[in-house]
Amino acid sequence: MRAVVQRVLSASVEVEGRVVSAIGPGLLVLVGVHEADTDSDADYICRKILNMRLFPNEKTGKAWDQSVMQSNFEVLLVSQFTLYGILKGNKPDFHVAMPPTKAKPFYASLVEKFQRSYSADSVKDGVFGAMMKVSLVNDGPVTMQVDSPSLQGTAQSSNGDDGLLRDGEA
Repeated sequence: MRAVVQRVLSASVEVEGRVVSAIGPGLLVLVGVHEADTDSDADYICRKILNMRLFPNEKTGKAWDQSVMQSNFEVLLVSQFTLYGILKGNKPDFHVAMPPTKAKPFYASLVEKFQRSYSADSVKDGVFGAMMKVSLVNDGPVTMQVDSPSLQGTAQSSNGDDGLLRDGEA
């Protein structure tokens, strides 16, 4: 499982001209589900994201000190199978993404995990499989990528690059 986590001042999802979810300060999480993902991958992603210390502590002034839960902020989850896209020449191939018939209930269970682990009112999501317009006001900007342990080091792009920036790269 792969998640792209963005610290936001606000974020929203629009489907067919209607806002279906919106949050204030918190995390926008784009979620890609791999065909081999299991419940343990979902547990890891949920635990890791809810505990990432991406927010400053307003009382102490210490940066990178509090999680979304400690800050009482919100989480907006958006399914995004393209996170497992691999370029074959110039055309994307999504064969390693979980097929929609399996991914839809798997993603729904991930949303429920987040809601049970934090707060149902503080965790929102988009519409699985819909064409969504995602709007956000990035805070920082702060963007992190998290891969579940079972796939770390195995999900490489077609050119063998692991997608990580090294010192001196931009």
